[in-house]
Amino acid sequence: MEETVLITGGTGFIGRNLIPLLQKDNYKIIVLSRTPSKYQDDFCFKHVQLVGDLAEVKDANIVINLAGANLSAKRWTDKYKQEIVNSRLNLTNNLIDWMSNLEHKPHTLISGSAIGYYGPRGNETLDEDSTSGNASEFQVRLCSQWEDAAYRAEGLGVRVCCIRTGVVLGDEGALQQMLLPFKLGLGGKLGSGNQYFSWIHILDHVRAVQHLIDNDSLTGPFNLTAPTPVTNKTLTKTLGKVLRRPTFMTVPGFALKLVMGEMAHILLTGQRVVPHKLEESGFKFKYSELEQALNQILK
Repeated sequence: MEETVLITGGTGFIGRNLIPLLQKDNYKIIVLSRTPSKYQDDFCFKHVQLVGDLAEVKDANIVINLAGANLSAKRWTDKYKQEIVNSRLNLTNNLIDWMSNLEHKPHTLISGSAIGYYGPRGNETLDEDSTSGNASEFQVRLCSQWEDAAYRAEGLGVRVCCIRTGVVLGDEGALQQMLLPFKLGLGGKLGSGNQYFSWIHILDHVRAVQHLIDNDSLTGPFNLTAPTPVTNKTLTKTLGKVLRRPTFMTVPGFALKLVMGEMAHILLTGQRVVPHKLEESGFKFKYSELEQALNQILK
């Protein structure tokens, strides 16, 4: 029997790559969007039902919750931080309330989170058994609250997986923001360059989500990061090598803080996160090495 997948945030970078993969498995896709009419003529959503309100969705077997305001879209003012929180918590809580009123509940919720859950921990290797970071850190509070909201669905008999995503590399997102200075020969390490960068290729990310759907014994948190996190220094050298550009510059920490404010703290501290549970469950990465991943994306 055909199963229905409801995706929130489905018009974004990850959603656009996930939808074709699920369609190959013959899932019916519904995408919840604040502006569904904007995407009606978009080829990516040709065979997708676009809705603007949860009330329009009468049934779904699987819910994939990816929605949330872009962390790097604006400087982190108190107002924008509240918008980031609200965009995640309000929708997730609304999803659980919607599920509770359905006669036939979804069997699976895969809900977004991020490696920000762990906070800055230096060179410590972090897996899913590692504790959350210091609650004084904005990203730690955000991820913890977001996951707590998602786990409410367990009370309805729904299987819940929270995906703690690293930096997703692909033809959109963070990598594209990094490319211009490198292409101009102005690429360089941030601060000391010793901070870790936990990344994942977009194709492995969506394959990992598919893996979680397919294996119904899997529950709880999963780190969606490649098994080989690298330092910012290594990232810089590798990106320069792939683009054939020099990387002798250094962006001082104080300059980054002046430009980016509080968000610079994340870039200057980093995290060394590994996907222990994902690999233990039998998932095989196609792009486990950074140079291999960057070559696939940029060549």
